Amino acid sequence: MMAIFLATLTPMLTLFLCIAVGFVTAKAKILPDTASKTMAKLETWVFCPALGFTTMMRFCTVDTLATHAANLTMSAISVTLAMCIAIALSRVMVKNDPVERGVYSYALAFANSGYIGDPIVLSLFGEEILSYYKLFCLPLSILIYTWGIDVLTPKSANKTSPLKRLLNAPTIAIFLGIFAGLTGVGQYLPAFVTGSLDALKSCMGPVAMLLAGVTIARYDFVSMLKNKKVYLATALRLVVIPAVLIAALFGAKTLAASLFNVTIKNDVLFLCFFATAAPLGLNTVVFPEAYGGNPETGAGMAMISHTLCVISIPLLYALMVALFGVPFTG
Repeated sequence: MMAIFLATLTPMLTLFLCIAVGFVTAKAKILPDTASKTMAKLETWVFCPALGFTTMMRFCTVDTLATHAANLTMSAISVTLAMCIAIALSRVMVKNDPVERGVYSYALAFANSGYIGDPIVLSLFGEEILSYYKLFCLPLSILIYTWGIDVLTPKSANKTSPLKRLLNAPTIAIFLGIFAGLTGVGQYLPAFVTGSLDALKSCMGPVAMLLAGVTIARYDFVSMLKNKKVYLATALRLVVIPAVLIAALFGAKTLAASLFNVTIKNDVLFLCFFATAAPLGLNTVVFPEAYGGNPETGAGMAMISHTLCVISIPLLYALMVALFGVPFTG
């Protein structure tokens, strides 16, 4: 168990160091004020699409479709349950401020499954397992760009249509990668193209963590630590909600086996873990800031959850291995 903990701790510390570098360079005014916007655009338009496309192109094949279908079904169950839990808990935690309640709803429903989950899964299991993880997270991404963005945006704001929000570069890249993988078109791409994509995708994790550090550095460190509800939300985000969702999926896969004679591997529980036990993303900072809300709540949750996940993810992963066995072994 200790070996598993340490193996998972190493990539977590690597990502945390990148957050610290971003935080320090921003506080020291080494980076310009526009640095976060530049990094965010690079993530959205270059690094994330490169990772999604190359992964799906290489490992999404006709032979893996049945497994992907089962994983997507389980993902839809977990996403729906997460949304219901988030709505219920946010109404208890924030009673009179609908804007603040929206921040908590989003924070409790969605972890940073991309910027944190992707590099961890890639580091621990390799690119083939990342392809399963990316497709597992697809229903999560769909809900983020529809319901998730809506709860963060004031009703009075001019909102982009959900369909238009879904047509973003990372999502399109995943579907293009699926097409290239299923048809075999990807094998005809020149080596310099795939080599360039591989180089670009390797930047995704470090730059995302630099962005997190730079974004958090814009806010008062002490005041972010004083909000007690942020600690409760962080505990729910990192430990309680993932545990509930994993238990629900274990029940669902057991039910599928007994009623329909359908066997779903425990691997899907680990996909759910990395998608839901990650810290809070930065949308709860960006959207309140853009629409005149209070971004410090989201910034506080992002800072505390990114710090504590360095320990929580390795610990919980080691516990899951003890309960369900080593994943992705055959």
